[in-house]
Amino acid sequence: MAKMTLDELRKLRDAKRQELEMRDDSNKNVQVIVGMGTSGIAAGAKETLATFLRELESQKLSNVSLRQTGSLGLDHAEPTVEVRMPDMPTVIYGKVSAKVAEQIVRDHIIGKTLINEHVYDRPAADIVEGSDD
Repeated sequence: MAKMTLDELRKLRDAKRQELEMRDDSNKNVQVIVGMGTSGIAAGAKETLATFLRELESQKLSNVSLRQTGSLGLDHAEPTVEVRMPDMPTVIYGKVSAKVAEQIVRDHIIGKTLINEHVYDRPAADIVEGSDD
């Protein structure tokens, strides 16, 4: 393995600090939770997580916490991602490729609209207060 320069080490440290900051959920009102169980990883959840990391950073969304968890219980729909945010129902999206992860950031988190073709689980409309959907 090649030795790293001091500048390269500083860049790596800064990148890792940003990743850790994104996982800290204090003072953040939006949570994105990527299912990283074995079936999720086999289905491509690592790429999904990396895409969320890239997109949230490029959009400068400092109010979003990005976390990992084990299986979300929908193995047939892996990779799965749960999104929790104010004034929106908590949803679990399934079959979340890199392209869908970008769409979740753009449409759900920024645009506040659900991506219906990838919604696999959410509360029934009658139990969500003030829900129109």
